[in-house]
Amino acid sequence: MGQFFRLIFIGLTVLRFGLDEVALSRFRQGWVRALVRVATIGRRARLDAPRGARLRMALEKLGPIFVKFGQVLSTRRDLLPLDVADELALLQDRVPPFPSAQALALIEKALGKPIDAVFDEFESTPVASASIAQVHFAKLKSGREVAVKVLRPGMLDVIDHDMALLRTLARVVEWAWADGKRLKPREVVAEFDGYLHDELDLVREAANGAQLRRNMQGLDLVLVPEMVWDYCTPTVLVMERMHGVPINQLDRLREAGVDIPKLARDGVTIFFTQVFRDGFFHADMHPGNIQVSLAQRSFGRYIALDFGIVGTLTDNDKEYLAQNFLAFFQRDYKRVAELHLESGWVPLDTRIDALESAIRAVCEPHFDRPLKDISLGQVLMRLFQTSRRFNVEIQPQLVLLQKTLLNIEGLGRQLDPELDLWATAKPFLETWMHKQVGWQGLVDRVKQEAPRYAQLLPELPRLVHQALSQRRGSDPAVVALLAEQRRTNRLLQALVYCAVGFVVGALAVQVLMHWRGL
Repeated sequence: MGQFFRLIFIGLTVLRFGLDEVALSRFRQGWVRALVRVATIGRRARLDAPRGARLRMALEKLGPIFVKFGQVLSTRRDLLPLDVADELALLQDRVPPFPSAQALALIEKALGKPIDAVFDEFESTPVASASIAQVHFAKLKSGREVAVKVLRPGMLDVIDHDMALLRTLARVVEWAWADGKRLKPREVVAEFDGYLHDELDLVREAANGAQLRRNMQGLDLVLVPEMVWDYCTPTVLVMERMHGVPINQLDRLREAGVDIPKLARDGVTIFFTQVFRDGFFHADMHPGNIQVSLAQRSFGRYIALDFGIVGTLTDNDKEYLAQNFLAFFQRDYKRVAELHLESGWVPLDTRIDALESAIRAVCEPHFDRPLKDISLGQVLMRLFQTSRRFNVEIQPQLVLLQKTLLNIEGLGRQLDPELDLWATAKPFLETWMHKQVGWQGLVDRVKQEAPRYAQLLPELPRLVHQALSQRRGSDPAVVALLAEQRRTNRLLQALVYCAVGFVVGALAVQVLMHWRGL
């Protein structure tokens, strides 16, 4: 019943803010129009606001999951009207804050101390307010400037209710839609559920930030704040304060002398480094979480914030993706089709030549064109249509990567519409693949596994003997195998003794001949 009432609330919110103009525009039935007229009695005063503002207010009213959806949409200016995109951009860090007194009480409860006992200064007005938490600037007793992030109260119940509704809708989609099972909606929702709940644990977010900071130390392209672990709890996070300009304030960056095209190329390098080198990437890269440093020592570097959502990839995922990207860059569509077959993404009876031809038709028109003329959203839509034809199974673990790639495209489109995403990424991927599958990769893997092999090899005969001995009385074949092993051991011992005797005899003869010669 709770899900039913929540669904009614969503529908009423859509109607209240006038979004039915779009959502129900295709429905011509009389009963639908009558329902809309009844449900929208008295709402006309709300329609004075522009459509973008109404959409933003509706998403804020519906809660954090819908705000997240609006944040992703705000980076896709190629898919949205500019007025709508500008309004949705306000969701990135300007969600209405909750009262400062409530934030102070939550911080004191989490830290177990009064505010004055921890901070020398504390700005009660939040500097940023997002769907999950809000941020205040402060100064510790040591004089260190920090940013304090505190979770919104009651977030867990809100997200649990919405995720329950999404799980129900996923089951309906899987049952009612022909493509439902192939798209794995329940697994995708489960993955999204995990990421959202991870974002509600600020200790986990602090750990993500610390890992990302270590990974990025040698790159010299991005700054990640240091965590103040003494004051990090599941509901409050204290970290180093970073000074930068939001990446979407291009006029300020140009006035300061930042090389915008280089900034766009650096963003692509950072993304592919995190994905393919580390398998650990910042997965919430909307403009509200990315700044640019103007300090002299770190001028022009990215500043990464908000590590509640990160993505991880296994070695198999990374190798598969890298080979796919390289095959795309080299326009080797047959190899792309073969990779889909090898990975089990398509049925074994799929014709490689037919899949190759379909992929070529989707991708070939987009090569050798600047980013301003390419929409990855449209490419992904065409690929989706192709995948439906060939029964390609959607991989839930890669959904977050797809979302992040769209965010990167949105940022790149704002920074430098002339950026050639393919040309920028290809050298990096070629170098990475050489390290993975070339001699350097082999040497690195041998070095990595050497300590394990050094420990395992001397113990291997004993471990095998113990494993076989445990089954000695129950399996005649094992008994025969043990007997054969003992005979083999005796033979090896005899060979070793003969070899030692031969060496000792040869040395004795040499000594004797040398002595007689003297």
